[in-house]
Amino acid sequence: MEHSLKRKQLVAWQTFVTAHAVVIDLIEQELASAKQLPLSSYDVLLALVNAPHRRLRMHELAQAVVLSRSGLTRLVDRLAQEGLLARDRSGPDRRATYAVLTLKGFRAFRRAWPIYAQGILKHFVQHLTEQEMSTLSQMLGRVVVAAHESSAATSREP
Repeated sequence: MEHSLKRKQLVAWQTFVTAHAVVIDLIEQELASAKQLPLSSYDVLLALVNAPHRRLRMHELAQAVVLSRSGLTRLVDRLAQEGLLARDRSGPDRRATYAVLTLKGFRAFRRAWPIYAQGILKHFVQHLTEQEMSTLSQMLGRVVVAAHESSAATSREP
């Protein structure tokens, strides 16, 4: 694998990283101004809302959100203290700890959604055509699949 980047490749990478950081920061500010959940908390609750029975093992939750294990543990502890989720060991695998969405967490998620959705529309969607969004989804989907495959291969190595 070649280790040098062409200018266009580096520009594409820098634009992607910068766009992500800027849009996330704007949405974070809008959520804070509306006195809603921080985006990292919202993302944890979103993963649980979409999970079967609104519960995930901690390692599944870590894969669903982009946080380090220690960062996720601290966030889950805080969300549990606030009553937005609960920790549970009564699932099918009693050795595993599950994060379970509470009714209070679901309500907080629903209150934050309009601000989050508006931020996505305002800072992302309105700047792209339908075709561009489709193309972008396909392109980044390939990157995600390749990253997961690479991660799985690395974890299998001795």
